[in-house]
Amino acid sequence: MEGKCIILCAPSGAGKTSITKFLLQQDLNLEFSISACNRERRQNETDGVDYYFLTTEDFKKKIDNNEFVEWEEVYDGSYYGTLKSEIARIWRKGHFVIFDVDVEGGLSLTRYFGEKALAIFIKPPSVEDLEKRLRGRGTEDEEKIRKRLDKASKELEYAKWFDTIIVNENLEKAQQEALNYVKSFLKQK
Repeated sequence: MEGKCIILCAPSGAGKTSITKFLLQQDLNLEFSISACNRERRQNETDGVDYYFLTTEDFKKKIDNNEFVEWEEVYDGSYYGTLKSEIARIWRKGHFVIFDVDVEGGLSLTRYFGEKALAIFIKPPSVEDLEKRLRGRGTEDEEKIRKRLDKASKELEYAKWFDTIIVNENLEKAQQEALNYVKSFLKQK
């Protein structure tokens, strides 16, 4: 392995993407690891920027060819994963990798990268706050919101397995906390 990794994990809607975007704007030499998925592209998303959007068939071929650092079937028939080629691309440029992944993916990445990774769990103040955030997005129907909330309840139990936990009650405060942890980790030999 050539470089270090920052892994941000959280239940959907907890703020990990907002914190990731903030960290990417800092002078830290971070580059976003673009995940692969087989879900439909949302209106505001771009292939190769937000995700690598693959067909289910292509995703399964890459699994069979051992092309993923980690992958999982997040919901029935919905696959997400991190391509080995994506990590190699970023490290070739001399950058540190930053991941914005769900909890299971984060645990897999933490096991894979070991001491080369800082794993940060972003926790919502409460499940009720999480529900308000998910509804406020306006991107999912009631069934998907219910699935995400059910999954979030289970994911919150995994927080203890991460290097640090940041409660995102105030986004600016959570961003600053994350920045401090990342700076400290990247300075270590």
